Amino acid sequence: VMENQDLQDSIKPQKVEFHSLNFNSTLRWQPGWAREARDTLYFVQYKVYGQTTWQNKDDCWGIRRHVCDLTHETSDVREPFYGRVKAALAGVYSNWSLSCRFTPWRETMIGPPVVTVVHSNKSIIVKLQAPRSPYKRKKGSTIPMTNYYDLLYQVFIINNLLDEQHRVLVYEGKDKVIKIKDLRPGVSYCIVAKTYVPTLDRSSAYSSRQCTVL
Repeated sequence: VMENQDLQDSIKPQKVEFHSLNFNSTLRWQPGWAREARDTLYFVQYKVYGQTTWQNKDDCWGIRRHVCDLTHETSDVREPFYGRVKAALAGVYSNWSLSCRFTPWRETMIGPPVVTVVHSNKSIIVKLQAPRSPYKRKKGSTIPMTNYYDLLYQVFIINNLLDEQHRVLVYEGKDKVIKIKDLRPGVSYCIVAKTYVPTLDRSSAYSSRQCTVL
């Protein structure tokens, strides 16, 4: 019995955590410290906070990987969820390892906007597209993150003559098309943008840079 107890403890999943970007939400964990860890199988359940019964996640029942996609199960983004994982090896099952409470709306990271740059003679026109959620409308189009949050865009310009790292904020607001005027011909400019959520005081990472020479 003692050996079983040791095996149970040594295969128990560690650090069970939700990771979420634009509501694409996965449960991730680290294997226990058993040497035969690669033969370990994992079983995932989830529930809404306050419910008594756990639901099995069928796609993540007896898997070898250390990640489980719960995007579909957590689509009610203002509800708090829990996930839990147990492991099995050689017919022995560990206890469950529980995640912290996860509320998608509060905790998902928001991605940067998609940036397109068009230049006219002395100006740059920047077109921004909100990041998209994984959820679809009844007619099939994906729902943008602006449906869930009041988003602002922050647009920065980088003058490559001066300094690659020096980003100047040239716009903050909701417009999807911005014109940056009075720029110098022959100079290479790059644009990066962020999404900002005022209610949560949270910014996305920078978008990939889009560069143009006037």
